[in-house]
Amino acid sequence: MNLKSYDYLIVGAGITAIVLAERLCTQKNKNILIVEKRDHIGGNCYDYINKAGVLIHKYGPHYFRTNSEKVLKYLSDFTSWHPFDYEIRAWTEKRFWNFPVNLNTFEQLIEKPSSTAEMEAWLKENRVPIANPKNSEEVILNQVGKELYEKFFLGYTQKQWRCHPTELDKSVCGRIPIRTNRDNRYLNDRFQALPKDGYTEMFNKMISSCGGKLKIILDCNYQKLSSSIRWNHMIYTGPIDCYYKYCFGKLPYRSLRFEHESYTPQEIVGLNNNFYGGYYQPTVQVNYPNDYKFTRIVEIKHATGQDCPNTTIVKEYPDDYSGLNEPYYPVPNTSSKVIFNKYRRLAIKEKNITFLGRLANYKYYNMDQVVALALKYTESK
Repeated sequence: MNLKSYDYLIVGAGITAIVLAERLCTQKNKNILIVEKRDHIGGNCYDYINKAGVLIHKYGPHYFRTNSEKVLKYLSDFTSWHPFDYEIRAWTEKRFWNFPVNLNTFEQLIEKPSSTAEMEAWLKENRVPIANPKNSEEVILNQVGKELYEKFFLGYTQKQWRCHPTELDKSVCGRIPIRTNRDNRYLNDRFQALPKDGYTEMFNKMISSCGGKLKIILDCNYQKLSSSIRWNHMIYTGPIDCYYKYCFGKLPYRSLRFEHESYTPQEIVGLNNNFYGGYYQPTVQVNYPNDYKFTRIVEIKHATGQDCPNTTIVKEYPDDYSGLNEPYYPVPNTSSKVIFNKYRRLAIKEKNITFLGRLANYKYYNMDQVVALALKYTESK
């Protein structure tokens, strides 16, 4: 029996895997096989045109941002960019609020014009001083105090994570900026944009550059191929606990459920009298910390800049991870760290396997971070 041989088997076809494959093929002259359990490339970054003609992100909004010139230069070889400042509103108490908390939010709270100095004084008076915050509740109370914590953070966190903020690592809420200026952007990174023609188009260009050195098999469990192929090294980007058959127990994840609704321009006018200029809502994302069962509504056309008469909104519901749905967010707490460290000690001992990516490293990486990790790995080979 002639077995097909590859230099690398990469399990998963997300952004980590595609960057690895492109670099290893074009820069290291390696033969690569990617095996993906889903029926498409791109992992959670996958986007496509839906029946309404709207370019949507299937697995929730993926907004690219980075401070890394290296990462930006690399990806720019495969895409041009549509710059966009990602702004969010929060709907609570029957009104839209600026979010993350900034001077505009503060003026909404006190219902009069204000200044940075006045907001800083208010925060100093209302914050709950905690020298070394140990969890997500403490980090926000230490920054903004009880009133703003309960208005924007407590309910949203409980819905999203199905636990109290005191049970979550401080990094969960700590990554959300608090500002005393009028910067309404959700993110602080220097470069913020989306691939002009979408993530999937960018990934296809990366794959095309590999020529005949890359083979991709979709809708397949890599274990089913073990008797028909050989490889010198495996790069595993899936859940590390799954790889080890849950021998130390299952790592906790939060999952999501999406409900899509598409509207014509006429339907939008009927909904809100065209108040938002042909869109369903005022910004790309509206959070619902204290109302409804969904956590947010995303209208991605705000961000993509797509010239399309119709629009699509996505209501995002938190969901328990069952193993049948997708694992989106690692749950950073003390017990999960203990379990992951047991798996990590096994992984370190492996000779011909590398674990790389959000699921394999059980860490909430941004997109630019996983690109940087993949570039660093291939440069070392």
